[in-house]
Amino acid sequence: MIQYQISAPARLDATIKLPASKSISNRALIIHALSGGNLVPENLSDCDDTEVIINALRDMPAEINIKAAGTAMRFMTALLASTPCGEHIITGTERMKHRPIKVLVDALLQLGANIEYAGQEGFPPLRINGARLEGGQIEIAGNVSSQYISALLMIGPMLSKGLELHLTGDIISRPYIDLTLWTMREFGANAEWTSIDTILVKPQSYASRTYYIENDWSAASYWYEMVALSLQDDAEVRLEGLMDGSKQGDSSVRYIFSLLGVKTVFGSKKPGKPTTVTIRKSGHRVPRLEYDFVNSPDLAQTFVVTCALLGVPFRFTGLQTLKIKETDRIEALKREMLKLGYVLRDVNGQELVWDGERTDAAPHPAIDTYDDHRMALAFAPAALRQPVVINNPQVVTKSYPHFWNDLEKAGFGIARQTEE
Repeated sequence: MIQYQISAPARLDATIKLPASKSISNRALIIHALSGGNLVPENLSDCDDTEVIINALRDMPAEINIKAAGTAMRFMTALLASTPCGEHIITGTERMKHRPIKVLVDALLQLGANIEYAGQEGFPPLRINGARLEGGQIEIAGNVSSQYISALLMIGPMLSKGLELHLTGDIISRPYIDLTLWTMREFGANAEWTSIDTILVKPQSYASRTYYIENDWSAASYWYEMVALSLQDDAEVRLEGLMDGSKQGDSSVRYIFSLLGVKTVFGSKKPGKPTTVTIRKSGHRVPRLEYDFVNSPDLAQTFVVTCALLGVPFRFTGLQTLKIKETDRIEALKREMLKLGYVLRDVNGQELVWDGERTDAAPHPAIDTYDDHRMALAFAPAALRQPVVINNPQVVTKSYPHFWNDLEKAGFGIARQTEE
């Protein structure tokens, strides 16, 4: 097992070029493929999740292994089902074979798709025979993964009758749905909310066009965490390639961190243009944080670690999707925070609460990452308050391949070792 021991820099003052947004990259790649054009999007993410989509679209092998990429599984399933590209098996890691996909498969079957389970019903792998689908009206639960909804929306313009998608129940991660619709419209689609719970996508081919991918606000969250946890009043990080007015749901990170004493300054506010964002301490933070992460669940790990180490009690709601991510993130957070001496409790698997309860920390805490990139990314900044060891740190390649290099660039020490 590989381990990294992380130590804090003497002073936090760095300029970092963030990775490109994998959320936008993956959507743009699917839409680009559906457009039939040859203008590949620019500034694509170089993370694992995007690489598996690039390889699948380029090679279209009989068996497509998307590894641990949940986005790729959902998006490629819809694409393969709705295009006449022959028969394919789509599969992934053991964890992926236990991540549910029945809601998406059922919706595609209603649209006339030819899909069979090649293993356990309700889960990958899938056997898909591609064909042009008619489309029409369907219903799907709004309180499951927004990736199912995005997968259906993106194939909507290619359906002969288009798609009218009615979302039932509570709708979670709405900003990710909006990001999908925005990206679709960038390529010429006619796709809009027609009511609070219904989206209409008209049949209309995508237009091939040059397209530049902005950098990743999710990746920015870990640098915000570092500024918040730094003991220096003049800590400052400059993040390149972000956009003001971004459609990325995790751009809300700048508002939430303002409550924890981190100020955001944009170098330029030209809409749709990448700029450098400077983050520094403001000197003011709330004594307690309550926040609903239903629209940005991927930020939860960042704020759990940050708040606890700052001594800010919290109640975080809207976390129901965390149990079906790369790991059960609620249980993983409870276990790993306990190693640092923080006693968290969950409420019905949908909320995480810390009321300030402490216990003895493990003498030499080593954080397990559970094949989950965000466990490594969120816990590494804890080194600003205490030495931290990260087990299996290579998981960051799923979304932020150069994270450890960027940490060293910012002055962090990383002692690399292998434990038998």
